[in-house]
Amino acid sequence: MRMILAVAAVLYSASAFAQTDKPPMVGDKPLVQVKPKGTKEAAAKPAAAPKGKPQSIAARLQACLELDDGTKDRLNCYDAIIPPTPKPKPAKAKGYADCRFFKEEDERLACFNGFAESIPKLPKT
Repeated sequence: MRMILAVAAVLYSASAFAQTDKPPMVGDKPLVQVKPKGTKEAAAKPAAAPKGKPQSIAARLQACLELDDGTKDRLNCYDAIIPPTPKPKPAKAKGYADCRFFKEEDERLACFNGFAESIPKLPKT
């Protein structure tokens, strides 16, 4: 009986010494644990994209149309997609990316609305 207890004590202490604070090694390199992608979600995106499928700028601009028209929330949604960089005297916008050059919020909102509403509706898949 003492012999069994002695063997159990030796085996138990050997397993305790085998556990260390160092990460497990494969050869001379540490074993790396891979975390799944998509654990962090971007708070700046106005509409959540399906996992693994990035949304186009057009789809994100159309998602902003769901917010109330003429509000600061809709403008913030547009600004999150295309950050504003005002110029002294911008010409007429030729594309939605040119809307960021308008300094006045009302002009910028009207510009984005015009382009977002003119985009043909994309099929939802």
